[in-house]
Amino acid sequence: MKGIILAGGKGTRLYPMTRVVSKQLLPVYDKPLVYYPLSLLMLAGLRDILVISTPEDLPQFRRLLGSGEQWGVRFAYAEQDQPRGLAHAFLVAAQYLAGEPACLILGDNLFYGHGLPDLLRQSAQLRQGALIFAYQVKEPQRYGVVELDAQGRPVSIEEKPARPKSRYAVPGLYFYDGRVVEFAAMLKPSARGELEITDLNRLYLERGELQVRILGRGIAWLDAGTPESLLQAAEFVHAVQERQGVMVACPEEIAYRMGYISREQLCDLSRHLGDNSYRDYLLRLAEEG
Repeated sequence: MKGIILAGGKGTRLYPMTRVVSKQLLPVYDKPLVYYPLSLLMLAGLRDILVISTPEDLPQFRRLLGSGEQWGVRFAYAEQDQPRGLAHAFLVAAQYLAGEPACLILGDNLFYGHGLPDLLRQSAQLRQGALIFAYQVKEPQRYGVVELDAQGRPVSIEEKPARPKSRYAVPGLYFYDGRVVEFAAMLKPSARGELEITDLNRLYLERGELQVRILGRGIAWLDAGTPESLLQAAEFVHAVQERQGVMVACPEEIAYRMGYISREQLCDLSRHLGDNSYRDYLLRLAEEG
């Protein structure tokens, strides 16, 4: 399975902060926002990752992330010149995927919680159908909403319904089999002229091939797409790191613990990070072995 980070769009809800920089490059406490979805893909065991962004912003992602070799992964890059919908990402990635299953994560979504790495690795074993998640929210009308029956099976899925049939929103993390490009090509633009991820999920649902897993109270999901939510995400990360003394979404640590890089490589990476707490954390990891 290959990973895709969708980091395009204009980020207008964050203007003027995002007039000249991608929102996925803005800081969330002590690291760029894009590190958070990237870390999820790495925790899932995915080592081939495509970053999709605008022609203007893509050079900055290349500069930040490089080839991925430093973390034992492989990055590729692709352009999406206009916001054409989340499902359009699979048409952009068609040649890159080459018929392989894919995990798509939105570049402004953060997930954190107990058992999440195991859940991600299990989900990455998907070879047939599609797998999405359900997260209970206060205002479901702002999201794609999935309705479940008594056994937890999906019954319907709608995009930002005026009268939601449930309180379960669909977060920006999706797993698909090797037919996803074929299915995305079948979609017609919505009223706003975009290929909707909800319509893609509905195709799998109509075929009886859509799985839904509920994310419970032990897992936090944050969407850092507004000034308020960006601040909340930073405060959340700061609180966790200060209380527990562990880093949230640290690619170097994940690469080290997954066995992608050695202790010596971890030390070498830390030497290029300046004199700060991030570098000190990596050195402490290396000393602990």
